[in-house]
Amino acid sequence: MSVHLSDAQKKELAEIAKRIVRDGRGILAADESSGTIGKRFDTIGVENVEENRRQYRSLLMSCDQSVKDSIGGVILYHETLYQKDDSGKLLRDFLKERGIAVGIKVDKGVVKLMGTKDETTTQGLDGLGERCAQYKADGCDFAKWRCVLKITDSTPSQLAIDENANVLARYASICQMNGIVPIVEPEILPDGNHTLEKCQEVTEKVVAACYKALSDHHVYLEGTLLKPNMVTAGHDCPTKYTPEQVAMATLTALRRTVPPAMPGVTFLSGGQSETSATQHLNAINAADVLRPWALTFSYGRALQASVLKAWKGKAGNVAAAQKVLLHRAKMNRLAAQGKYNTSMEGSGSADNQSLHVANHQY
Repeated sequence: MSVHLSDAQKKELAEIAKRIVRDGRGILAADESSGTIGKRFDTIGVENVEENRRQYRSLLMSCDQSVKDSIGGVILYHETLYQKDDSGKLLRDFLKERGIAVGIKVDKGVVKLMGTKDETTTQGLDGLGERCAQYKADGCDFAKWRCVLKITDSTPSQLAIDENANVLARYASICQMNGIVPIVEPEILPDGNHTLEKCQEVTEKVVAACYKALSDHHVYLEGTLLKPNMVTAGHDCPTKYTPEQVAMATLTALRRTVPPAMPGVTFLSGGQSETSATQHLNAINAADVLRPWALTFSYGRALQASVLKAWKGKAGNVAAAQKVLLHRAKMNRLAAQGKYNTSMEGSGSADNQSLHVANHQY
C-alpha cells in the first residue's frame, strides 16, 4: 500500500506555508544552539547560562503585538520551545497569541562526508518521525533542517550535492507525514574568493538537485518553504557587486530551478550586515522580472545583531532592545515588498558591520 498525504493534510500544510510568508512577512531564526548563542553573548559580555538564554529569548518572544505585522514565523531551538517567562508563561504561547507560526530546528548538525575534501552532510534522520510527532503535539507548525555546501576549486562535489539533496528530501517527507511544514535549507557558504557568477552557477546546480530529490520523494511542494543563500560573491572576492547585480543573479538562479508551486523563498542572511541583508532583499523584490513566489527573509544574525547590542544582558534594556527588533523586522518586511529605502533607518538603529563567520555552524 502506498502512503500519501490526505487532502486535509495537504490543505493544512499549504495554509501554514502561505501564512508564514504572506504580505511581506518573514521568519525570525532564533534557533541558535546553546554553543552558538554563547558566541553571540561573548560579543556583549554576557555569560552563556540557561537563565541568560531564557531572558534573551523572552525578550524576543514577548515583543509588542505589532511584531506580527512583520514576522510570520519564528524558528526555535529545542530548549526554547519549553522555556517560560518570569511569570511562568511558555514562550511559544506569546507566538501563538500573535498568530505567529512556531518553528523548530530538527537537524543534529553537520558531519564529515568520507572521501571528500572536508565536505559535509547533515545528521538527524534517526528518530525524526517520533520527534516531529511530539513537536506537532507541542504546537510546532514548521521545521528547519540546514545542509551546508562550500565553493572551492574542487567543491561542491557531485556526491555532496546529491547526498545533501537526498537528506533534505527525506527530512521534508518525514515532516509532512507529521503535519509539519519543512523549510528546505541548502546553504552555500559565502567563504572564499569566488565570483558572483560562480556562486550563481553552483546555486543553480544545488537547488536543481534539491527539487529533483523532493520530486523523487513525493514531497508536496505547496506545503514547503525554501531557505537558500542569496547569490553573492565570496567574502574575500576582490570584486564588489551592486545590490542590483546580486538581485538579478539570485533571481535568475531561482527562476531556473524553483517550481512556482513552492509558495515562499525565505533567504538566509549568510553573514551579511543588517543593512546589506535588507538592501539585497529589497533589490530582489524591486527587480522587474516575474517572481512567482514570495521572496522574503529568514534571518538570524541580520535581525538580532543590533538587538543584542541594545540589550547587553540588562533587564533595564529590554524595552529598548525590543524596539530595535521591531524596527529591523519592519525594515525587512518593507524590503520583502520592494518598498525599503536606507533613509528609513534613522540614526544608529542598524548595524553595518559584516556578520560573517567563517565555516559557520549552528
